[in-house]
Amino acid sequence: MDDPTALFRQYETDYCNKSTDISRKITSIASLTGELRRKKVSEIEADVREADNVVKRMDMEARSLAPDKGRPLLNKVREYKADLASLREQLKQAAAGGGSEDAAARAELGLGDNYYSTSAGQRDRMLAATERMQKTSDRLQVGKQQLAETEELGVTILQDLARQRETITHARDTLHGADDNISKARKVLGTMSKRIVQNKIIMFGIVAFLLAAIFLIIYVKLK
Repeated sequence: MDDPTALFRQYETDYCNKSTDISRKITSIASLTGELRRKKVSEIEADVREADNVVKRMDMEARSLAPDKGRPLLNKVREYKADLASLREQLKQAAAGGGSEDAAARAELGLGDNYYSTSAGQRDRMLAATERMQKTSDRLQVGKQQLAETEELGVTILQDLARQRETITHARDTLHGADDNISKARKVLGTMSKRIVQNKIIMFGIVAFLLAAIFLIIYVKLK
């Protein structure tokens, strides 16, 4: 299943990388002077504008999600907006010759020079690993369910085949019984036919005998 917050997390990663890079560049301003310093400040200002655009995209993406998923993301967006405002202030101070006074606050947000070495970065790695494990578990569960459904389907098919075999066997036995009955009926008809022929022969014999007796009586009387 697709993660609806995947795009937000991508923006979040982009912002964290950009923010870390901006913080590193602000720190480097102190060692620059003159034209190099002005160029570096202009470069960082452009980076801050890009980071601001990323935060705006994060805000739009969080608002497009369902409230239960978007609400915690909007809380993060507010934190990143505060962090960006802090970066602007640090840039202003550094351009004017001041230092960075909000390093501790940025570290607390997990946006220090090395994000993934902070507690927030470690937490994100743990959450990502847990999410991957959950997705793997879900895939295994789906595979197990599909296997069970396939096994159940196989059992159903075997049962249907067994019933069809019983039906075919019963039909064959019925046909054999009908064939036996036909054979018996044929024998009975043959026997009846023979008896009819015999009765006809006997009847013709009796008729011939009677005719012969009649002719004999007539002959005797005429004589």
